Amino acid sequence: MFRTRRLAVASVAAAAATALVAGCATGSGGGSTSGADGDTLTLWTHNAGNSAELDVVKKIIKDFNGSQSKYKVKLQAFPQSDYNNSVVAAASARKLPCLLDVDGPNVPNWAWGGYLAPIDVDGSEVPLSDQLPSTVGRYKDKVYGFGFYDVSLAFFARKSVLNKYDIRIPTMDKPWTKTEFDAALAKLKKSGKFKYPLEMGTGGTGEWWSYAYSPQLQSFGGDLVNRDGYKTASGTLDGKKSVEWATWFRSLVSKGYMSKKSGADPNKDFLAGKSAIQWDGSWNATKNADKLGDDLAIIPPVDFGNGPKIGGASWQWAMSSSCSNKDGAQAWLKFSRQTKYFVDYAKATGTIPGTEAAAKQIDGYQPGGKFNELVQFARKYAEVRPVTPAYPYISTEFEKAAQDILSGADPKNALGQAAKDIDNNLKTNNYNAG
Repeated sequence: MFRTRRLAVASVAAAAATALVAGCATGSGGGSTSGADGDTLTLWTHNAGNSAELDVVKKIIKDFNGSQSKYKVKLQAFPQSDYNNSVVAAASARKLPCLLDVDGPNVPNWAWGGYLAPIDVDGSEVPLSDQLPSTVGRYKDKVYGFGFYDVSLAFFARKSVLNKYDIRIPTMDKPWTKTEFDAALAKLKKSGKFKYPLEMGTGGTGEWWSYAYSPQLQSFGGDLVNRDGYKTASGTLDGKKSVEWATWFRSLVSKGYMSKKSGADPNKDFLAGKSAIQWDGSWNATKNADKLGDDLAIIPPVDFGNGPKIGGASWQWAMSSSCSNKDGAQAWLKFSRQTKYFVDYAKATGTIPGTEAAAKQIDGYQPGGKFNELVQFARKYAEVRPVTPAYPYISTEFEKAAQDILSGADPKNALGQAAKDIDNNLKTNNYNAG
């Protein structure tokens, strides 16, 4: 199942943000203070409920603080469920810290909104050019953030099950086509062994819907918005190819291949043999391999006509525009960009390392390793979600439309309404100019 610590829900409620101003707007504006021990910079992270990743953040802070006496970084961790609202509220009160993490798809929105400042990490041990493209946050040709890892979607299955029903195990050189995939699901359904042969996490909420399903839409040839200028969704989100995707997506439910709303833990159900094929993330790869061993098949995304696609971009580190000590903030950012920390993050979180050098140091992810395919998926198939400040709104509208479609709404009408709503939002916001 999609894990919420990987990607935050993109939309932010203004009312909730306002209510949080009093609770999060603490300390001096700019997130930096001066004292006898040097300049202190506050750092915010969403990892309060994720001890493994938080421990890596703490380690980098400790190492940085011990490496010099000019700056001192101070940590403040938030639960992920509160994090985005806390940032928005603090930004409105000009109480943002100097350093903060941000979910990759939100970088353009936060940069456009004036929360973030461009960063300069030239001279770091790890050049930006060495990273997976999806782990660098850009907006209007400027770098606003970088991440130490990404995640990859893949299909997981048992080789023995696929072989039993004479279903070809696809490779990156020859992924499944739509015709093959549909035929495989039909065989598995006909076998009577699986109530729902396919598990795609339809019980998930929020950003999971765009992350998991818009790459399939894009493989059909559609998209969430016209990326030529990002000024309209009409003709793209409700275009012919997008409607074809939506019709197919709905057919998975109507044919009994997939549940309209999956259970609380789809990965557990897959490992228990309740489903034959699961659309899931790299975060469960180790668990699957531990359970299934050599019987585990890690399968690339289906090529629905325009190449295999997966979502790209996860959490990244950034600097606030209101930071009063940008030199100190960038010093920490540069310091953190060491291969050993890329390795630490990937080991702690079970994610894909952001560089090839780090991947070579992690068992299973090195070239020839049992999980190296996931690295290659992230490098070759990742489609960054629309690089526009409007993305949070676009994502929310897509989620609503996709859920309505699975519930039986007419695909063309549902996508058409979403496209109209997105266009109205874009127009109201002057097409996110600025």
